[in-house]
Amino acid sequence: MARLSRYLPLSRIVMIMAVVALVIGIVFLVQGVTKADWMKDAMRIEQITLGIEQSAAAKGEVVDSASEAQHAGDTIREHRQGIAPTYEELLGGGRFDPTNPEHLSYAQALNMENYLYLAVLGFGVTDMVIASGGFMIATGIALAATSVALRRGKAG
Repeated sequence: MARLSRYLPLSRIVMIMAVVALVIGIVFLVQGVTKADWMKDAMRIEQITLGIEQSAAAKGEVVDSASEAQHAGDTIREHRQGIAPTYEELLGGGRFDPTNPEHLSYAQALNMENYLYLAVLGFGVTDMVIASGGFMIATGIALAATSVALRRGKAG
């Protein structure tokens, strides 16, 4: 009985840590999934089909994933660099002129490219948050099992 009682305070601490890990893990999972879904919905509203096969685009497929956004962003970068390799070379030492169609096309391409690369980053972050949440839940379950073992006096 004395052996069991010496593990009870430790068992309680470990169980508290288990609950905290589980709660934080669930919050991470929910946040990651809801933000990823929100990003997909926002991208679907934009109806970007660059890089999507025509047959798929005709069926309503649009850019709404990290890999599709990466491919579309890379394609836009290629096209933008066809106008000018760099922003500095586009301006040629001058200033941006919004009435110049070449300047305007370059700026619009740069904006779209940044939007798509930001989506790639966002999907990567949500994937990391989801993975972290899963790891925290697994850790919480392991800590809970450890707490139960300690409480039963099977720690050593």
